[in-house]
Amino acid sequence: MLVAGPLAISVPLVAGVAVAALVAWLLIVSGLFHFAFAWSSPAAGAFIWEFLLGLAYFTIGVYILAHPLAGLASLTLAAAIYLFVEGVLEFTLWFQLRTTPGKAWLLLDGIVTLILAAMIWRTWPSSAAWVVGTLVGVSMFFSGISRFVLSLAVRRRTE
Repeated sequence: MLVAGPLAISVPLVAGVAVAALVAWLLIVSGLFHFAFAWSSPAAGAFIWEFLLGLAYFTIGVYILAHPLAGLASLTLAAAIYLFVEGVLEFTLWFQLRTTPGKAWLLLDGIVTLILAAMIWRTWPSSAAWVVGTLVGVSMFFSGISRFVLSLAVRRRTE
C-alpha cells in the first residue's frame, strides 16, 4: 500500500482505467460462474434467476471493458460509497482498539478516508478521469502508513 498509493497518485487516469478493467474482469468471471450455477440448478426458477444474474454481470463487465471511461465514471461513484463505508469501519476499529498504542493512526485514517469520500461525491462526475486513481491512491497510502505504525506499536507492546 505504501508503494501502490503514490504510483496511483502519479498516474491517476492509468490507475483509474486499471481499476475499471479489474472490476470489469471480476464481473465477467462472476457472470460466467452464475451461468455455470444456472446449468446446475434443479428448478426452473433458480435457473432463470442465475442466468439473468450471470447475463447482467457479464454484460456490465464487457461494457466497462469496451467503454472504460464511462465505466470509470460509475466506479468513481462506487469509490465514494466504498470510502465512506471504509471510513466508518476505521472509526469502529479505532473505538474497539482505543486502549492500544498507535490507535490515533486509525482515527486519522478514518478522518482522511471520510474526507476523500466527500471530495469524490462533491466533484462527481466531472472529475471521474482522475478521482479514482488519485483519491484511492491517497487512501491506500494512508492505510499503509496506519497499518505499518500500528503493527510497530503492537510489536513493541508484546515484546
